[in-house]
Amino acid sequence: MDIILVPLLAVVVKIIDLYRWLLIIYVIMGWLEAFGIVNRYNQFIYGLHTFLFRIIEPALVPIRRFMPNMGDIDLSPLALVFGLYLIQGVFIKILQKFPG
Repeated sequence: MDIILVPLLAVVVKIIDLYRWLLIIYVIMGWLEAFGIVNRYNQFIYGLHTFLFRIIEPALVPIRRFMPNMGDIDLSPLALVFGLYLIQGVFIKILQKFPG
C-alpha cells in the first residue's frame, strides 16, 4: 500500500503548492490590471488571465458565498490560501506517518 500511497500523496502536495502559486499570480495580475500597469488587451496577458480565471475562479466562487461583503476588498483568495495550507498540512502529516 505504501508503494502507491506515498508517491501519490507527494504528487498531491506538489499540485496544491503549484495551485497556490497560480492563485498568487492571479491576484497580482488582477492588481496590475486594476492599476493600469498591464494592458488587458495584450494577447499574452489576455490568454494568461483567461487561463488563470478558468482554473482559480471555480474555487473562489463557493468561498465568496460565505464571506461577508467588504465592499471592494475581496478576501476570498486569502481564505483559499489558508484552506490550501490546511489541506497540504494534513497530507504532509499523513506522509510523515509512513516510513521511507
